[in-house]
Amino acid sequence: MIEVPRGALTADEVAKEAEFFSFGTNDLTQMAFGFSRDDVGKFLRVYQDKKILEQRSVCQLRRRRHRPARATCAVKKGRATRKDLKLGICGEHGGDPASMHFFHKVGLDYVSCSPYRVPVARLAAAQAALSVKVGD
Repeated sequence: MIEVPRGALTADEVAKEAEFFSFGTNDLTQMAFGFSRDDVGKFLRVYQDKKILEQRSVCQLRRRRHRPARATCAVKKGRATRKDLKLGICGEHGGDPASMHFFHKVGLDYVSCSPYRVPVARLAAAQAALSVKVGD
């Protein structure tokens, strides 16, 4: 599990020993934004409604002026070290369609999410795969 930003930054070193990465998006998001799980429910919706924070995804946070996201860097570093590295995510972002498109684009192999998000995740994964085939 890569659940802290340092793990993503040292993905090439981790890949020397690991056969797969599972990016823990819940903890990565919490650490990247500095949100307390106990407090975030009190203000996150307000932040989103006021467009202070449009995406909860760490991937979106790390994108700046078309620079790759940390997850993208970790994917590249990991696969540069181990070509057959399996990559995926574990967390609630698995049911977010925008995140699913991003995960598909960067070449993740799987998504794990809570059971109630599975239908949305399956639909978003299919849409992401189809959009790539038609050149979106």
